[in-house]
Amino acid sequence: MATGSKKVIYAALAGNMLIAITKSIASAITGSSAMLSEALHSFVDTGNQGLLLYGLKRAAKPADARYPFGYGMELYFWTFVVAILIFAVGGGISIYEGIHKIQHPEPVSSAWINYTVLGLAMVFEAVAWWIAFKEFRLTKGDKGYLEAVRSSKDPTIFTVLFEDTAAMLGLIVAMIGIALSQALEMPMLDGAASIVIGVILNITAMVLAFESKGLLIGESADPATLKVIKEKLASTPGIDHVNECLSMHMGPQDILLTISLDFSDGLSSAEVETLIGKIDREVKTTWPSVKRLFIEAQSMADHAASTAN
Repeated sequence: MATGSKKVIYAALAGNMLIAITKSIASAITGSSAMLSEALHSFVDTGNQGLLLYGLKRAAKPADARYPFGYGMELYFWTFVVAILIFAVGGGISIYEGIHKIQHPEPVSSAWINYTVLGLAMVFEAVAWWIAFKEFRLTKGDKGYLEAVRSSKDPTIFTVLFEDTAAMLGLIVAMIGIALSQALEMPMLDGAASIVIGVILNITAMVLAFESKGLLIGESADPATLKVIKEKLASTPGIDHVNECLSMHMGPQDILLTISLDFSDGLSSAEVETLIGKIDREVKTTWPSVKRLFIEAQSMADHAASTAN
């Protein structure tokens, strides 16, 4: 699995663990609801990074008789679990805690501790965010940021990037909430900040769940790549027509590709076999992510008839 992905996760894991412990201590001392939400957020993020690392490890397992196409899609499953945890644990508890604080407001004590911890947390989160952002920028190529997220088949980098972005926003909201609760002498604003943090986490979770769902149900390879493959095959001597070119990502760097080809009528069976072998080697050499390639010999008329039913 990509070294860059693991580097991003390890950086986020280390940062979130330190931040979570510090926030918890600050919350216990000051009684801030927003700070407690932030501590829960950081603990959830720490657990999420552990799940992503576990998913990477499982996805790297070689194929066997039970899973002949490998375990690559486990990474997509664990990314979906991360989205559920962010929504249920991070967002849900933050909103609950915020509502409780609004119903039973208590002034925040020793607020300078909160400001100190939030300031340090911003520095740590900014470092982790920058590492994730740099890695994401390297992988996105010429695509726009939104397009890169939608088309990415490696959820680890954009998951950490989304988590760190939500964390930065949460820290800003927590600091504003604590400051306003003090300045206006309205402790309930601390609880309101906790609710806003929960909403931010839930929005992040829904976006991650949506992107993970597409990968879980089987997204195709990049359309531009498939177009080039079809054009190359169409110009190959001995092939009259490319009937179909279907693909599915079994993992970030593991593509299953099936091709239906109408071979020239004058070719013998031995020549067809030789041509199929040549195509297999060229495709896998040019596009290493194509791990499994299945080629079907079928006339254009038969293919049209079979797909029409």
